[in-house]
Amino acid sequence: MNIILLGPPGAGKGTQAGRLVSDRNMVQLSTGDMLRAARTSGTEMGKIVADVMDRGDLVTDEIVIGLIKEQLESGKTGGGFIFDGFPRTLQQADALGALMDEMGLTLDHVIEMQVNDEVLVKRIVGRAEEARKAGQPVRADDNEESLKVRLLAYYKQTSPLIGYYYAKGMLKSLDGLGTIEQVSKDIASILDA
Repeated sequence: MNIILLGPPGAGKGTQAGRLVSDRNMVQLSTGDMLRAARTSGTEMGKIVADVMDRGDLVTDEIVIGLIKEQLESGKTGGGFIFDGFPRTLQQADALGALMDEMGLTLDHVIEMQVNDEVLVKRIVGRAEEARKAGQPVRADDNEESLKVRLLAYYKQTSPLIGYYYAKGMLKSLDGLGTIEQVSKDIASILDA
C-alpha cells in the first residue's frame, strides 16, 4: 500500500508516518531526509544534491523524483511507501504519478490532515516553549511569525493538491488536531476500509 500524507507544517505528518513505519512496516519517504542522506552518500545523485545545496540553490523536481526513484527501486518496500512532504506542487504530483505508472506501482490513498491554523500555531508555539524550558532542542522556525510564513507557503503551493487528488477520487480527510492515538485510528480506518 502506497500513501501520501498531506497537511500543513506541524500537522503531525511525520509523527503519523513514524507510527505507520513501526505498526505496518511501511517505508517513509521524507524528501528532507532523502536529501540529507543523498548529500553524504557519495553516489552520483548525492554529488549532484551536495553541489546544488552547497550553492544555496533549491533542489529541482527532477532531482527529487530521481531520489524517490532510487528509493522505490531499492527493494526496501516493506508494507508500502509513505510520501511525507512530497509532492508539494501539482507538477510534482504529475511527476510522481508518471514515475509510479512507469514502475508499475499504484498510489492507494491520499490522506489530508486538516487543522485549524490558529489552534495549530498555538499548539506548536506552546510545545516549543515547553521544550525550551526543559532545555530541549527546538526548531528555530517554531515561532508564530515563522509558522505563519510556512503556512502561507503551504496554502499557496500545496493546497491545490487537495483538489487534484479529490478529483481523482483518492482524497480522504481527517481531523489532524486530535490526539496522536485518535489520528492513528482514523488513518488505520482509512487504510483498512
